[in-house]
Amino acid sequence: MVEEGRALFLQIAESVEDAIIDGSLTEESQAPSTNELAAFHRINPATAAKGVTMLVDKGVLYKRRGIGMFVAPGARERLLDERRTAFADRYVEPLLAEARKLGLGPADLTALINDRAAVTEP
Repeated sequence: MVEEGRALFLQIAESVEDAIIDGSLTEESQAPSTNELAAFHRINPATAAKGVTMLVDKGVLYKRRGIGMFVAPGARERLLDERRTAFADRYVEPLLAEARKLGLGPADLTALINDRAAVTEP
């Protein structure tokens, strides 16, 4: 799972976020501990803790004293909103900029996307 060139703590945080988004970690369920994440990914516990702390700071996880970390209520929707915004910034804005250069309007783009999606769908 470890990708070269990306900070490990970011990858740890993203893997926990992915589990929340895909539903394998539900709201109010217990999240993996720092030690579990460190053992699973074979990394230093301090690195795993940095990723977990980032999620706590974002309000995705919260700590129950003496019990562990839990997924915050509304975390999944908050993460989906964040990723949808990032998707639009990373992919849609450049697509629209290129479409304008080519003289393609919204209807042209919609038709193009539908055509390509029809080819790739089973």
